[in-house]
Amino acid sequence: MQFTAVFQQVPEGYIGFIEELPGANTQGATLEEARANLAEAVELVLEANRALSQESIQGQQVIRESFSLPAQ
Repeated sequence: MQFTAVFQQVPEGYIGFIEELPGANTQGATLEEARANLAEAVELVLEANRALSQESIQGQQVIRESFSLPAQ
């Protein structure tokens, strides 16, 4: 699965976000910096969502398994 990164030039540099992942957004003085920051933002959003999920199911019996979407 691939995601769509959107970048927009603003007076301060660039802002960017991932269309398919709410909360994954960032900024940078250059496009390259915004790209690097966005990669870090995606990692942080996924880590935070994982932690929230683990907290919400703590003490419950669940089935955990890997999940991947085929390439389109």
